[in-house]
Amino acid sequence: MTGEEGTGTKPRPPSLLKRLVQIAVIVGSIGALALVGGFIAFVATIPRDEPAANVSGDGIVVLTGGAERIAEATELLAEGRARRLLISGVDPQTTGAEIVRIYPRAKRWLDCCVDLGRRALNTAGNAVETREWIRRHGFQTVIVVTSGWHMRRSLLELQRVIPEAILLPYPVITGNAGSETWWGEPANFRLLATEYVKYLAALIQVRVAPRIADDEPKKS
Repeated sequence: MTGEEGTGTKPRPPSLLKRLVQIAVIVGSIGALALVGGFIAFVATIPRDEPAANVSGDGIVVLTGGAERIAEATELLAEGRARRLLISGVDPQTTGAEIVRIYPRAKRWLDCCVDLGRRALNTAGNAVETREWIRRHGFQTVIVVTSGWHMRRSLLELQRVIPEAILLPYPVITGNAGSETWWGEPANFRLLATEYVKYLAALIQVRVAPRIADDEPKKS
């Protein structure tokens, strides 16, 4: 007899390095599947229909980033759904007159009932700016207006810094983000994928530091 059978030798066990590589491949595959599954679940939660029209609160906060957001928030204020509106994340160079030119309906309310927040540069900054505004006016219930795809992360950031407030989401349906055909539209896919990554980062921050102290600087 010849070969290994004839000599009586046994196959060599796989090396430790090879085993580690195999384990890494398995763990990586599971992680990738979990990430993809989480992304699909995230997209599935994006609102596709207009929110209920009977929402009301003490104040309204709209996070800038889309033309439709301010229009919807102004409409809620005009309908008497709240007493005051904060537009958070306004460019420091933007004037009240420019806002009226873009949103004529805001002219009636700008002087009496609309506050322009100019310090926030991102969603985390929106949350801190909103906290200061809510506590300054003593509000307890606030309507949050932003795009539907942006709502989950916005609420996460807001709840982290204002745990005592009741936040009522009012998602604005914009474009085709969250539609059933998002996967076939490159621009929407990139938008949703980027937002999903940002949401996961915010979720990790919340798990590591559930609350932000009033005097603690907030980083995004």
